[in-house]
Amino acid sequence: MCTFDKDKGPRRLMKKGLTLILVGHINFILGAIVHGNVLRHISKPSQHITTEYTAANIISVTSGLLSIATGIIAIVVSRNLHVLKLQIGLLITSSLNALLSAACCTGLLLAISVTVAHNGQGLMLGCNDTQVPINARSPVSAICPFDTTRIYDTTLAMWIPCAVLAAFEAGLSIWCFIVGLALRGLAPCGNSYIKEQV
Repeated sequence: MCTFDKDKGPRRLMKKGLTLILVGHINFILGAIVHGNVLRHISKPSQHITTEYTAANIISVTSGLLSIATGIIAIVVSRNLHVLKLQIGLLITSSLNALLSAACCTGLLLAISVTVAHNGQGLMLGCNDTQVPINARSPVSAICPFDTTRIYDTTLAMWIPCAVLAAFEAGLSIWCFIVGLALRGLAPCGNSYIKEQV
C-alpha cells in the first residue's frame, strides 16, 4: 500500500481523485434529493424534529462536498508532487474526509435501522395526531402536509446508495492519505524513500 512509484503513482492518484469527485457529486445529489423530498417536511421547528435523520443528511451532504474538494486536491497533487503545501493539504483533507465519510456511513446505517425497525414512524411525525400510531407502511390514510405514498421507499432507496458511496469515499480517502504519507516520507510509509524518487 505504501508503494508509490514515480511513473504509475501520479496517474493512479489522478484516477482516485476523479473517482472521489464523481462519487462526491453523486452522494451530494442523493443527499439533496432526500432532504428536498422527505426531510424538509419532518424537520421543521413547528413539528417534532427527528435528529437522527437531519444529522445523517447534513453529514451526508457535507461528506459529498469534502470528497469533491479532496478529489480536486488529489488531482492537483498528481501533477505537482514536489509542492509541500499541496501534500499537506492532501493529508489534511483526506484524513478529514475519511473520518466524515465513516461518520456519514455510520449515521446513515443508524437512520436506516431506526426507520426499518419502527416501520417509518419517524417519517410520519408531521401527520395528524390520532390515537392509532401511523407508520409509513400502513394503508391507513393520514392527513399530512406532504405526499405519504412513497416516503418510506423513496427514503430507503436514497439512503442505501448514500451509505455505500460514503463507505467508498472513506476507502478512497484512506488511500489518498496513505499516498500523502508516502509523499512526505512519514510512518508507516517512511521506508519507501518516495521523497528521493520524486
